[in-house]
Parts: sequence; structure tokens; C-alpha cells
Amino acid sequence: MAIKKRITKKRSSKAGLPPGTLVYVGEKDVESVRINSIDYDEQGFQEKEVTDIEECLKLKDTPTVSWINIDGLHNIELLEKLGKGFDLHSLVLEDILSTGQRPKFEDYEKHIFIVLKMLSFNQESQSMEAEQVSLILGQNYVISFQERIGDVFEQLRERIRNAKGRIRKMGPDYLAYTLLDAIVDNYFVILEKFGEKIESMEEEVISNPTERTVQQIHSLKREMIFLRKSIWPLRELIGGLQKSESSLIHDTTDIYLRDVYDHTIQIIDTIESFRDMVSGMLDIYLSSLSNKMNAVMKVLTIIATLFIPLTFVAGIYGMNFKYMPELEWRWSYPIVWLVMISIAVIMLSYFRRKKWL
Repeated sequence: MAIKKRITKKRSSKAGLPPGTLVYVGEKDVESVRINSIDYDEQGFQEKEVTDIEECLKLKDTPTVSWINIDGLHNIELLEKLGKGFDLHSLVLEDILSTGQRPKFEDYEKHIFIVLKMLSFNQESQSMEAEQVSLILGQNYVISFQERIGDVFEQLRERIRNAKGRIRKMGPDYLAYTLLDAIVDNYFVILEKFGEKIESMEEEVISNPTERTVQQIHSLKREMIFLRKSIWPLRELIGGLQKSESSLIHDTTDIYLRDVYDHTIQIIDTIESFRDMVSGMLDIYLSSLSNKMNAVMKVLTIIATLFIPLTFVAGIYGMNFKYMPELEWRWSYPIVWLVMISIAVIMLSYFRRKKWL
């Protein structure tokens, strides 16, 4: 499993620029920006793909709840126009374009800005993909910004279309909660993939560790660092939303935010457990290598020990002294063989009794 996105974003293009300067820090994942809107209330809904940004601006003052989703962040002119129409602070637009943001939320009175990481697992490449998702919660609207097309919100869209649950009866703060909940719930899917990978790697480390195993351990360790960096600040984010005194978040939504907070704590605990397991794998790998080396050295030592007395006997009778009476005996050769075999058998029996074999 490999992280498709860079762990750190290049920000050199923004060095020295004044605060609020809009520079997109990221990759151009879509050719053109795609905007979709869903406008709904308890009686009905209207979903469409927006071609003109002016259509989005009309949703600002409607009595219904509006969800505007934007895929693609490279069109700075479009974002500037959207920011001006919805009265978004220039620092908010800057953070949306700076795709290496730490998960956080900020209260701007008229709207609340939320940024976090959306993770997904690509089955074809067996890799984890990460992108930044930014949310703007307003009086009667939610705007979501994504780096590319494709997300984890399809079930939420179906609930809105089919009026399932309480989504159509609630306000924009509940919509923002459901977006957060969808992203957080998808973290469990990613953790399941990590759990499977860790289990298979543990078996490999114990049974047949190789140099490739070390590379996989370091790769997994790097991924766990990225996961922790992406998810750990969520606890602070959700806790801040719970404690927020903003009029945009109603009391009826607090109980749902507490549920997301509990999920976040559970995810963080799982990540910490995985980190400990991955860190312990390197020790297991080194121990496995040491055990293999010890087994090899044990065999070589036993062989060498067996041949020490045999070499001694062969060395004595290999000397070219003239007066060695045993050399003239008729049975000297078989007797020497019998002595050497006896020595070897006695030593092997002794090793077995000592449980060295």
C-alpha cells in the first residue's frame, strides 16, 4: 500500500507573498472545474450541474438548504468570484487553495470554515489516496471544495434524493455534520485495509523475513505517520464545533457531533495501536534474522566441534615419524576408524542429552 499523494505539499510558490494571496498549491486533477448543486427542503429537491457561477450565487438567499459541491481548485478566478458572492474572507480562499492544510475549523460569524482530509483506497493500484476537502457552512447553505472528481458522499446524495432519514427535515448544520460523518466513517474502511496488511506482514516477518520485508515495514510506517497527521487534529476540530457558540450550529446537531467525536477517538486509538504494532515489527524482523543466524552458527559450531578430536587423531597418525608402533600393526587402520567413529557418536549423544541438538 502506497500513498499516492505527497505527504507534504510544495509551498515555495507562496513564499514572501502577502496573506490572502490566492495561489493554488496542488496538482491539477481535473481538466475543468465541475460544480454541482442540490437545493432541497422537506417537500422536494432540485439537483443540477452548474455551468455559470451566478447560478450558485442565487442560492445564497433561498429559504431552502443548498449544497454546492466544487470539484477542482485550479480556477482561481472562479473561486474569487464565488468568494466575493458569498462574502468569504480572503484567508478562507487561501486555505482552500493551500491543499496541505492541517484539519481545522474557523468561525467567521457569517460562516464556518472546516478543512480536513478525505482518504480513499484504490483497489486497482492497492494504494491509499488522499485529498483535502474544505467546507463552508453558511446560514442556509454548505459549500464543499474537492481537489478532484469522486468522493465518499454518494450515499448522502441518495438519502437527499429519496428523502431517507432526517436529512431533508434538518438544516445546513446537519448537512455539514453528515459530510463530516461520511469522511470519518470512511476512515474505518482504510483502517481495515491497514489491519489486513499488518496481519499478513506479521506472518511474513515471523516465518520468512527478507530485505523486501524491511522496505514494506518502512513504507507502512510512513503511511501510519501520514494517517496520524491527517486524523489526529480531527478530535480538536470536532470538539471545537461542539463547543462553538455560533448561531449556525443548532443544539439539535450537538448530539450527532458527539457521535462523530466518539468515532474519531476510536479511530485515533486504532491508529496508535497500529503504530505500536508496526514499530514492533522491525524488532521482530531483527530478532528473526538473529534467530536464523544463531541456528546457522549452531550447526556450524556442532560440525566444527565434532571434527576437532577427529582432526587431532588424524593429525597424530599423519605425522611421518619412523618409530610409531601403531603404524606396523595389521589392524591399525580399522582401529583408528573405530576410535574416530566412537568419539563422534559419544559427542553427539552428549549434545543430545544437553539438548543442544
